[in-house]
Amino acid sequence: MSSSIDLSASAAAPLRFIPFRRQDIVDRLQEELHLSTGGASEFQQLAKLLNSLLHFEFHQLLEDLKQAYAPLDPNADTLTVERALSSIQPATSSSLKSLLEKVLDKANYERVTQADLEQALEESSLFKIRLQVDFEEFEEVLLFCRGESQRQETLSQWFGLKKKTLSFTNYDRVVVYLKLRDNLSKDNPYCTSGSTMLKLFQDVPKADLEMLFPNTQVRMRLIDKLLIGVPAAVGGGVVISTKLGGSLILLASVAGYWLGTHDTPVQMDKTALLALLAGFGALGAHFWKQFNNFKNRKLRFIQTLTQNLYFKNLDNNAGVFHRLLDEAEEEEGKEALLAYAFLLQSDRALALTDLDSYIESWFERQLGCRVDFEIDDAIQKLIRFGLVVEQNPQTYRAVSMADGLRLLDERWDNIFPYANNHVQKSADLNA
Repeated sequence: MSSSIDLSASAAAPLRFIPFRRQDIVDRLQEELHLSTGGASEFQQLAKLLNSLLHFEFHQLLEDLKQAYAPLDPNADTLTVERALSSIQPATSSSLKSLLEKVLDKANYERVTQADLEQALEESSLFKIRLQVDFEEFEEVLLFCRGESQRQETLSQWFGLKKKTLSFTNYDRVVVYLKLRDNLSKDNPYCTSGSTMLKLFQDVPKADLEMLFPNTQVRMRLIDKLLIGVPAAVGGGVVISTKLGGSLILLASVAGYWLGTHDTPVQMDKTALLALLAGFGALGAHFWKQFNNFKNRKLRFIQTLTQNLYFKNLDNNAGVFHRLLDEAEEEEGKEALLAYAFLLQSDRALALTDLDSYIESWFERQLGCRVDFEIDDAIQKLIRFGLVVEQNPQTYRAVSMADGLRLLDERWDNIFPYANNHVQKSADLNA
């Protein structure tokens, strides 16, 4: 069986995340605003300052995540230091989960519902293998996805004589959060009791979500069992009838004489014994061959699973939230810059619904992409940084780029106010 995937995927619904690089958005917004050379330079500096402030905020979130995940990390290579103060509470998996959900929300991931997961477990795998997951080994299971689209795959069957086109839902990114039970019965070196595992994958068909779990077992499908079992049974029957037929009849006669079912003595000469042994040897060789066929077929399925996971895996454990924080920072910056640019372009204050429609239509018209823009989140960021002012209830206007640069620069200078306090204290002493 071979397959080819149609990569011209169509979005199943408007994307919550913005599928373009932040710098590409900045460059396109410069063109949209028709800025002069000086204005373009100011806009670039404003974007740089805004992104720097966001980066500092996310750095603190990164430190909180590192602190929360440290005692749960199965890949940790550092030693634990005894706490000197009993009042310091150790991090827990619940604090890690809440922090992770906060980052995932900012990165515009959606939770995979229990219904979606159950549906994936029931659907046939796209890779024609049957997978089984023991959920009893997990205390908590959470999956998050981003970028849902509809794709098609053409499968070639029966040595290329038959082709079948399948439509399936594909996730561009999938995050897996697994909290393992403290009393795991299996001796699995990759599943440490009580640990918390984080995995990040790309391009995962919805029907194959179960392949992302560390305890996934490959099982033979009914069709695969029949493809091996039926030829094995037929071949075994042929071996018995051709190699063992006469010997078994002779053996049955001897057994009947010993059991008293008939009085005619039966002689087992050397030739008959050799024929019997040769027949059993042929039968054993046949079933050994079929057993190897079974093992080889299963190994091919495991290889298929391993190869797909190898190319789909993006990051593991602590590396996952480093990447997620970078994605979240990108999303936050793009949202804020888009809202600010289109408010700056407008000659009047805009309501949130008008601004939201304006940005979404711009994406569809200029970039050919349907986006479900998060206008509330974007405006809240701009209000926090002082880049917009509310004129009438629920209508907003952007401050000028010159004022925006001044406000962001003041905010940056006051992140660590120690030097300013020292200057002020020196001035007070001199006075």
